[in-house]
Amino acid sequence: MNSKIFVGAAVVGLVVIIGLVGISGSSLIDDISDQGLLSPPDPIEAKPLQIELEDIEILQITEKAAFLETKFKVTNPNERSVILKLIKYELFVDDKRILVATIGERSGGGLVGGSNYIVVLSGASIILSDEVDIRNTGDPPELWNALMSNTVNWKVKGEAFSNLSSMTSGGENELFFEFTK
Repeated sequence: MNSKIFVGAAVVGLVVIIGLVGISGSSLIDDISDQGLLSPPDPIEAKPLQIELEDIEILQITEKAAFLETKFKVTNPNERSVILKLIKYELFVDDKRILVATIGERSGGGLVGGSNYIVVLSGASIILSDEVDIRNTGDPPELWNALMSNTVNWKVKGEAFSNLSSMTSGGENELFFEFTK
């Protein structure tokens, strides 16, 4: 057989594949719709993640610093995996903000690169913990006394940023939360 026939068939096959990808757009790699290859996907609304304050624990405390661990339980009620980009939270003791911290990473400018994103599987829950330290500035002394005696009224306020597990659809979702303990 002539090798030109095989080369021609390969070129035609490649052109057909490129044409299908061009026509279907993002629906070819879209993992959040059940549409066919050539039909445009229906936009799907992502249900918000469910975030609960699991625990705030004083791991160690000295006259100079306190070492804390904050744990969040994150549940995904969606039928697809969700990418949790960032949890940003503020920690209050008796309505005085003592800490601002983050879990994860949220890149700006639409750039795709290395990340600390967290994938929460469909219908699953995960526990995210964050260890932080608070330095004793001496002001106010009541705060440090409450930490030393572990008689603290905690409040946690924050926000979480997530997407469905597709880079091409789903949009970014923002969730605000507030807990007391």
